[in-house]
Amino acid sequence: MKILVIWRLLTVGGVNAGWRNRAIYFKKHGITTDFLYTKDLGGMHMMEDVAEVFLTKDKDKIHQIIKGNQYDAIIVVDTSQAYTWIEETNYKGPIIIEARTPEITKLKQNLQGKEKINPKKFIVPSEYQKGVLSILLDQPKPIEVIHNSIDTSFFRPLEKEEMNQGNEPVLPENKKIVAYIGRLDHRKNWRLFLKIAEMVSKERKDIEFWVIGGNKSVEKELFEKERKNKKLGDVVKWFPVIPYHQMPTIYAKIKHSGGCTIATTRSESFGNTFIESMACGVPVIAPSISSIPEIVVNGETGYLYRENYIRGAAEHIYRIVNRPNQYEKLSNKARERVEKMFSLSLCANKYIETLKEITKGRGNK
Repeated sequence: MKILVIWRLLTVGGVNAGWRNRAIYFKKHGITTDFLYTKDLGGMHMMEDVAEVFLTKDKDKIHQIIKGNQYDAIIVVDTSQAYTWIEETNYKGPIIIEARTPEITKLKQNLQGKEKINPKKFIVPSEYQKGVLSILLDQPKPIEVIHNSIDTSFFRPLEKEEMNQGNEPVLPENKKIVAYIGRLDHRKNWRLFLKIAEMVSKERKDIEFWVIGGNKSVEKELFEKERKNKKLGDVVKWFPVIPYHQMPTIYAKIKHSGGCTIATTRSESFGNTFIESMACGVPVIAPSISSIPEIVVNGETGYLYRENYIRGAAEHIYRIVNRPNQYEKLSNKARERVEKMFSLSLCANKYIETLKEITKGRGNK
């Protein structure tokens, strides 16, 4: 089987991380995955070693890709332009729409024109996202929840001797690490993160904050300006470019410090960094909103705080770093949850079954 995944943005974020993992797994099971993007935001290194990647905005080239490869199925991820491209090529195979955008107004825009292609099925990464999508569908269509997944043999707790100690970020002595991982934009809400870091820095001297990623983010200059204005340069260390393959070492450094990861996002349809962190035995602190309670179990794999509640988030940080005896329990539960709910074999197999179902009897080749 050969499939094409179309998405606008070649990022280092969760959508591409999830698809990278799937593509590797699919290949072992006889499914070739090609990717078509229109804009590279620093994610090429993640995808180019696992699949054929097309990066173009040229409509003629896109038509040629779709016509020339005789795909058994096409999956469109939040890219309304793709409906026109597919219609113009007169593609007759089955189409899946993956609806990933959690903001309902943006999701509505991403679905405009979907009637041109008559999708066989919609796939979403969480029950929360299924609810958001169902509001926008004018007629009943099958919506299937297939969680993002990760390779738990790659994302796993590392021993100290397995870590690359010399690479940045270097683990400081006698400091607990609290890490924000991901984009620097309005939805990820880095401003709230800086407010939490500011409060904690006034109360504790044994906690250091790391920001991992954000090099291609739209608000990175605003973030840097605010970090300097708040005089947080010594407290909040920023590492804008960390290759994807180094992330298990990043999580290992956080774990060995007795720290955690923290999210301040306004909404999530899933959130890959949560399962990465948990798979590596690192507890997660996040707001109790949208899909997050489906992933992070409060008090078991981390802690959930009330949205925008700075004091609540800070208290959860203290709860983790002050209780080393409880840390391993949180760590082990986090790892167990990922293995049970979000392992690559479990979730990717579900996707394979869906692909087999919709391509049955198709005569495109």
